[in-house]
Amino acid sequence: MFSKILIANRGEIACRVIKTARKMGIQTVAVYSDADAEALHVRLADEKVHIGASPAAESYLIADKIIQAAKDTGAEAIHPGYGFLSENADFCERLKKEGIIFIGPDVKAIGVMGDKIESKKFAAKAGVNTVPGNTDIIRDSAHAVEISGGIGYPVMIKASAGGGGKGMRVAYNDEEAAEGFTSATNEAISSFGDDRVFIEKFIEEPRHIEIQVLGDSFGNVIYLGERECSIQRRHQKVIEEAPSPFLDEATRKHMGEQSVALSKEVQYKSAGTVEFIVDKNRNFYFLEMNTRLQVEHPVTELITGVDLVEQMIRVAYGEKLTLTQADIKLKGWAMESRVYAEDPLRGFLPSIGRVVKYAPPEESDHVRVDTGIYEGSEISMFYDPMIAKLITYGETRDEAIHHMRDALDRYYIRGLNHNIAFLADVLNSDRFQSGNITTNYIAEEYPDGFVGGALPESTKVVMVTAAQVIHSFEMARQASISDKMNEDAPHYGEEWRVILAGETHATQLYATDEGCTVVIAGQPHDVTTTWVPGGPRFFGAIDGVDVCVEVERRRDGYRLSYNGATQNIQVRTPREAELAALMPEKMPPDMSNFLLCPMPGQVVSIDIVAGDEVKAGQILCVVEAMKMENILRAEKDAVVKKVSAEAGDNLAVDEIIIEFE
Repeated sequence: MFSKILIANRGEIACRVIKTARKMGIQTVAVYSDADAEALHVRLADEKVHIGASPAAESYLIADKIIQAAKDTGAEAIHPGYGFLSENADFCERLKKEGIIFIGPDVKAIGVMGDKIESKKFAAKAGVNTVPGNTDIIRDSAHAVEISGGIGYPVMIKASAGGGGKGMRVAYNDEEAAEGFTSATNEAISSFGDDRVFIEKFIEEPRHIEIQVLGDSFGNVIYLGERECSIQRRHQKVIEEAPSPFLDEATRKHMGEQSVALSKEVQYKSAGTVEFIVDKNRNFYFLEMNTRLQVEHPVTELITGVDLVEQMIRVAYGEKLTLTQADIKLKGWAMESRVYAEDPLRGFLPSIGRVVKYAPPEESDHVRVDTGIYEGSEISMFYDPMIAKLITYGETRDEAIHHMRDALDRYYIRGLNHNIAFLADVLNSDRFQSGNITTNYIAEEYPDGFVGGALPESTKVVMVTAAQVIHSFEMARQASISDKMNEDAPHYGEEWRVILAGETHATQLYATDEGCTVVIAGQPHDVTTTWVPGGPRFFGAIDGVDVCVEVERRRDGYRLSYNGATQNIQVRTPREAELAALMPEKMPPDMSNFLLCPMPGQVVSIDIVAGDEVKAGQILCVVEAMKMENILRAEKDAVVKKVSAEAGDNLAVDEIIIEFE
């Protein structure tokens, strides 16, 4: 077995590979850029090598630096993770010439299947059903419009070297096709150094289901079931699960056998994934093959018991698969939520900065956390804003969902915005729980964007109860402080008013032998808790049900988060509530005449100058953040008074870009 491997990646996947390598007794080498000098993967590895400046194009994408790092440290093999150089055939070829083992498939498989255009041609030639489209290289925006019109809208514009939702746009008309070509091309260059894009028919109401395959150098290939990846936003997967709640055994077998046949045709070795679009009648069409480890591989590991990273390493070392197709049994259900540093309330725009507080849920047989950060880490503008992958397991799908909802409640992050509330809201929906999902799920369920988690009656009860207990504990603590300037503590009775979402709830609190009882509108709720004033999370049981409520002290009350909902809550005496109702509401300043930068990022272009008249929907500027281009448009007809930024500027969130008259 290898004695030392280098991981040509960063973040959670680098940490994931290190974990398995350590289990196998293999030493690891981490590479890092300026921005990742204090990253978790650097801390976990046995050795570290600096490879350049923060931008990926100046560090993680430079093959020469990766290869030199392997030589300098004596690493016998390189694991590429996903993204960066993981599907780069030239990099694989270079390693072969240098005598360094690539932990992944051979050059042929990467070259044929890793290229979206060539893979479709190859699949069609092999008799695999493919989505209708044009696999020729698109020359320019005019050509994109011509091809799109020939295929018929809607169409998908995709980067040939793409992955992870980068360099992908859906177009429903000529204008969107032209714009989509430009943005997809720019993102493709930024993310992959390859500007080639192609166009295919966009199948509406599809499911995205993929098959995990595993092959060796002896011609053996098996499939390890499927993953349902239909919950997506802008073609970026959000929640994945295994198995799919949609497939029957016959379809699963057919898809698996077809994936194996395709893999054998390209002499595939290592772990790989064959992706399909599946329609409502379970007809499936080859989409692409990812010749690498997938982000969502943990759900397959949990239902099969197979460590895919270990298998990749063993196959690369030259070992024969010890698993046969008959050995693969799918047991239970697994689900993965991608926790991102982004703000769902602002259109999921990236959120960068320092992770001030970080406490993931405790890992167990039901909960797994794959992360690349720790308290004090920084989420930078240079890379994907993933914080972690939260994976849960249960005997059934309902159990996996239950464990996920509980784990999300217990995930504590402060210092930047994140999408946990959105993830919880998806999991709470009846439609998701029924399994009736497609890749259009988010667009259909959140047509106006995410405006905050739902607040059902059961969630209100938990929040009101927790707020009352928290406030009473706070008051008791304050009353017990010694050497107060005024020794006469204020007198508080049993009657309280809890104000939540504009509603006032009359409450009482009574101590009991086991804890306390909170009465809301005459209904008692028994509470036990270990919470102490100042604690960021309220752990306890309300009416016998375990709950975890995040607590943030505010000047005038508390900000509580539970079950995907976040609310500002005040707890007052009846007289305080009466007086507070008479206070005028302070209105925020009017910023309607300004275009503010919606996220930290760099201005790519500004298309207007002072004095220009703009129309609603017109492109004003483009801001790049986390390797994604964001087009900012005029919300209404207006005249430009002042332009405060220019191309190349790095802007903070809410920094003024344009002022209108």
